[in-house]
Amino acid sequence: MDFRFSNEEEGFRQEVREFLRKEVTPQVREEADSGIGWGPHIWELVHKLGARGLLTPTWPKEFGGLGLPSVYRFIVHEELDYAEALPHEALTVGAGVAGPTIMLYGSAEQKKAYLPRIARGEIEFALGYTEPQAGSDLASLQLRAEERGDHFIFNGQKVFNTRCHFAQYHWIAARTDVSEPKHRGISLFIVDLSSPGITLRPLWGIDGTRTNEVFYDNVMVPKDNLVGEKNRGFYYTVTALEFERVLSVGRLTKTFEELVHYVNKTPSLRKDGLVRQQVAQIATEIEVAKLFVYRLAWLQTNRTVANYEAAASKLFSSELSQRMAATGMEIMGLLGLLQKDSGKAPMEGKFEYLVRETLLNTIAGGTSEVMRNIIATRGLDLPR
Repeated sequence: MDFRFSNEEEGFRQEVREFLRKEVTPQVREEADSGIGWGPHIWELVHKLGARGLLTPTWPKEFGGLGLPSVYRFIVHEELDYAEALPHEALTVGAGVAGPTIMLYGSAEQKKAYLPRIARGEIEFALGYTEPQAGSDLASLQLRAEERGDHFIFNGQKVFNTRCHFAQYHWIAARTDVSEPKHRGISLFIVDLSSPGITLRPLWGIDGTRTNEVFYDNVMVPKDNLVGEKNRGFYYTVTALEFERVLSVGRLTKTFEELVHYVNKTPSLRKDGLVRQQVAQIATEIEVAKLFVYRLAWLQTNRTVANYEAAASKLFSSELSQRMAATGMEIMGLLGLLQKDSGKAPMEGKFEYLVRETLLNTIAGGTSEVMRNIIATRGLDLPR
């Protein structure tokens, strides 16, 4: 395996980087850091990304993609992340999770209805998995979808559905059969978030990010919105989670470069041997995280199943983000506790914020404990 990009791949990377250098304006970054989701500037950027095929570079051209190998998706992912273009993630849920799953399991009508609009950046999806009693144990979800004629009636609650206040569609798992074992009675749906009977209630994270509680009260969902087969949704969701767990370390790399710059311009830190050791350790771990990501790109390009490798990459990157946050705070000392609006915070309070933001990284998309179980059982063939 060659970890270097080919001349064509490197040329593509430079094109993406130059495009983002021009299009990721201070207004875009301000919205991305606001915690409230996508505003008009981010939507405009997403439309421009879609117009160039950069949201879906690996999709077939018939669905609005560029028909490129999987490694190009990783290139775009990393460059978007490095540019801090979107709120704390590098791909949209439509392009990164829902779209690829629709391509695998959706009907011809669903592919025609949703994939081109996702590729153009016209619509976005919100994940609808977690419930008050169903987090890591997703199979315990209780939101009901009762079949009635040509539609389903939804009743129940979801929680921590972050994009629901600005997305158009809910990518939602619901219980369609209570008589089957819990993981066999779940189906996957696409729900229009403007449907009557859906109520959103905001929840605010410790990092100031808005997420949502979502309540379904006799919501009518057409049968045509069922993805794949009824009662097979748990297995489709597992596939979708593998798409979600492919992380980038672009944002971490950018923040680390800013930390190194801060250390270099602060004489007392620059001469501190312990600080040099700490910075060198994080630099090493970032390189390890990149190799995880590039290996995943290679595996997917060669169409190799990579579920436990994706878990290992997610585990390492998410825990690295917390280690780097702690290291930055230790280096800055008490000044690191100051928030951005204090006017005296080093690096405009980025590490104070990073400590709060990265608390979620080892929970969302699968906890570290779940990732270790996947590595043990699927990667090392250990018993459950």
